[in-house]
Amino acid sequence: MLAVVKIAGQQFKVKAGDSLYVPHIAGKSGDKVEFSEVVFTDNAGAITLGADVKAVVKAEILSDLVQGDKVIAFKMKRRKGFRKKHGHRTHYTKIQVTEIA
Repeated sequence: MLAVVKIAGQQFKVKAGDSLYVPHIAGKSGDKVEFSEVVFTDNAGAITLGADVKAVVKAEILSDLVQGDKVIAFKMKRRKGFRKKHGHRTHYTKIQVTEIA
């Protein structure tokens, strides 16, 4: 079974057993989470989408805080002596989908 689920404003295509990185979710490793905003399901060719979807994606948190790659935003105006450097690392949570019910 395949499902497209919306997690923190982003859509992910998942199957049972998949592990993926999603935007940070509150919880500790080992906690169970459910995502009820399922947009699309495909169950052996039976496609359901939109408001007709009644599925729930259940997952388990593997790592509660994973930092992404460092992103640097550097601004400079030539010959003016203006330099500005900002950087950040986005926080993610690694989850494993246990079932789509």
